[in-house]
Amino acid sequence: MNSIFNGDLSTAKGRTVAWIDSLFIDHAVLRLVWSNLAPVIPGKVYRCNHPTPPRLRRMVRRLGLTSLINLRGKTQSGSDALSRETAHTLGLDFYDMSFESRGAPQRERILRFHDIYASMRTPAVMHCKSGADRAGLASALIVMFAGGTAAEALRQLSWRFGHIKQSKTGILDAFFLRFQKDAEGRKPFLDWVRDDYNEIALRRDFRANGLASFINDWVLAHE
Repeated sequence: MNSIFNGDLSTAKGRTVAWIDSLFIDHAVLRLVWSNLAPVIPGKVYRCNHPTPPRLRRMVRRLGLTSLINLRGKTQSGSDALSRETAHTLGLDFYDMSFESRGAPQRERILRFHDIYASMRTPAVMHCKSGADRAGLASALIVMFAGGTAAEALRQLSWRFGHIKQSKTGILDAFFLRFQKDAEGRKPFLDWVRDDYNEIALRRDFRANGLASFINDWVLAHE
């Protein structure tokens, strides 16, 4: 179902619709008790699912957050509007960094994300909808940016966060496995991304399990 929110938070009615849209259409009702919060680089970068305004305020107090990265990109949902408003009220630096969960990571977006990582204030938190796939990709990239290995990066794409590598979202795992096979130990990660990474070849070579994709897309309803 599409969003019922029209973008207006200036009235009591508009704010009520935003919350209804967030809780029941964007499934934030599930996120009231489940945050999927975890450190990527302890004290510096964290990951989670899309936080409600009260949870975002608690995380700022607890973790001292100064930046928020929205991995969903700008949407018309109540969740998006409420978190943007709350981030502004709290004085957080806000970044839109849209990633795909079922497509080959795009070179330009990886390099833009590196620019954000290199310049943002920390501590920072990143979120997608569920905190499983796009948050996993972004977290794995940060591990690589910080000098980690592909094996360490792949730990950010795991069942623990709700990521199912056998489904279509497994193309994210395949990206890091491709670097591990083709260049790790011989060429720096960002140089490989700039010079050698072939999105078309990765899409061509990747095969997902149909049942796992059905479970991920329709049962778990990961975005």
